[in-house]
Amino acid sequence: MSCGKRKKMIHMYVSEQEEKMIRARMDENGIVSVSAFLRRMAIDGYIIRVDMSDIRALTKLLGICSKNLNQYVRRANETGSIYETDIEDLRERLRGIQADVKTILKEYEKIPH
Repeated sequence: MSCGKRKKMIHMYVSEQEEKMIRARMDENGIVSVSAFLRRMAIDGYIIRVDMSDIRALTKLLGICSKNLNQYVRRANETGSIYETDIEDLRERLRGIQADVKTILKEYEKIPH
């Protein structure tokens, strides 16, 4: 498509920092025309939207495990002993969280870089 056929103009404002970032990306890719670069990015580029709900859920579970561990340590300090069932329960929950993390990481690895 030649420039003569382009009759629509899209205008945008950027901050100084954004302009520096755009120009750095242009330099990395050997592109000297801002217009050509932005057109290529708008047409061929893509936006990755990442659903972080799984990560938030895992963070919550890790917090619960941490609180439980603190309770077990407190009890051990007070009584001088700890229940094996408490430790095994915590181990099982942590194994489940590890499995979930591995599954999530495999999904994130599928995202193009």
